[in-house]
Formats: sequence, C-alpha cells, structure tokens
Amino acid sequence: MSERVFGTLKVRLEDEIAWLDLDHGKANEMGKTEIGAFEALSSWLEGGNARVLVTSSRRVSGRGTPIFISGANVTERTTWDTQSIKRHVRWQRAILARLRRAPVFHVAVIHGIALGWGTEFMLACDWRIATPGARFGLPETSLGIVPGAGGASELATLIGLPQALRLGMTGEQVDAEEAHRIGLVDERVADVDAGLARAAALAEMVKRRSPTAVAAFKAAALAAGGRSEEERRRLEAEAYEHCVDTGEAAIGRASFADVVAGGQAPWGPFQAWRH
Repeated sequence: MSERVFGTLKVRLEDEIAWLDLDHGKANEMGKTEIGAFEALSSWLEGGNARVLVTSSRRVSGRGTPIFISGANVTERTTWDTQSIKRHVRWQRAILARLRRAPVFHVAVIHGIALGWGTEFMLACDWRIATPGARFGLPETSLGIVPGAGGASELATLIGLPQALRLGMTGEQVDAEEAHRIGLVDERVADVDAGLARAAALAEMVKRRSPTAVAAFKAAALAAGGRSEEERRRLEAEAYEHCVDTGEAAIGRASFADVVAGGQAPWGPFQAWRH
C-alpha cells in the first residue's frame, strides 16, 4: 500500500485500487486548489497507475451533518473580475470532463450533502452508490448562475430532460431514494462501510480483466454518445482492433480455459487507445 498526495487530495493506492477519501477545507468545497488537485489526479490516472478509483467521504460538520461535497467554493470568487470567473469555470468544467474519461472504473460512495458541484460530480463517475444520508441538489440558479461543471449540459443525459429541468430550475433537493428512482445514483446501501465493501467487490471484478480492454470499452462507450450508428460502430471497431493490435486478444484466447475455470489471464501492461 502507498499514498499519493495531489494537493488537498490524498489517495491510498492498494493493489491497483485508488481510494480517495475527501477531507479538505471547511466542508469539502471545491475551489481553485481542489480543481488543480483533480487535474493532477486525472493526469496520474491517465498514466494507467490504477485500475479503479473509489471516491468517498466520512466528513461530518460541527452540527453532525455528513458531507460528501458541499458545492463550489463561491466565496473565493468575491474579489474576482468577470473574466477570472469565466476562466475558472471553464477550467473546472474541463477538469471534471477529463476525470470522466479517465481509464479507470470510477465508483463514488456518497454519504451526506452533495450539492451543486457535488451533484455534478456524479457525471464524472461510472457507478454511484448512495447511503440514506445522501442528499443532492442544484442551487445555482438562486445565485444567478447555472450549474457550470456539466449540470446544465450533461445531467439530462444521465437522468433525462424533465428531471434535469426539475433539479436545475427549482433547486429542489432530493434524498438517496429519489436520486435512485430518477437514475442519479445506481445503488443504495445501508451505510458508508457497506458502500465501500460493494465498491471493493466491483473493483475485484475489474482487476481480473484486461486493463487495456476495460479502458478501451469505456472510451468507446463515452465517445459513442450522440453520434450516428455508423460512427458508433466505427468506434467499436477501432476499440476492438486496438485490443487485437496490443496483443491482449491473443492473451485472452490463450487463457480461455483458465478464465472459464475462474482463473485470470496474464494481461500485459495498460496501453491507452487514442481514438
């Protein structure tokens, strides 16, 4: 086991699983420092240094309220001019999109408040697990802005346009049960420990598979969104042929009997697919 520090973010790397426990600032808010940390983390993940990323938090406020991500650090912007604010929000939008494309299976275990940026963070994850204490919402329009890290542009692709309009236009907060019903989260568990145990079980499944093939599958699936059928099939073909060209397909064929019997193939090192 080793620890990597990316600014205010600390990652525990254990057997190819990167465990990120959010614990910074007053309330896990996301400001300039944290965006820079996520940029460094994304760069590290792109190098194939982990197979799975699990993001969670056990943070509790002084009043006993659990916190996942309280939102963006709006107070740090009070002295910024218009151009500085625009540059910052463009940057955070780009970094969250970059984290979304990282070649890992990203699982979030959400316990507590996940407002604004916290809700938008769901868009950067591959699987979302919520505890009964999770709470989601987009309060930005009450501050004269729109959600700027994907909430206005991408949330509807996850939960559908009517639900995205409800959250973004009314600011209504939803609990874990409602978030699960509308597709904002994928599973509900009893508590953080159960969520982390489920994340670990999913991680073990990912680790048995070719890192090159898993990353290529994610890249092709994400890139296919909004494209024509012809373009989608072209992307699939390129991803498949990348696995062939890197030798992973040959390893899989040679190890077929072992894999069927419950074993694991001797996969090669991660090789990114550049589409």
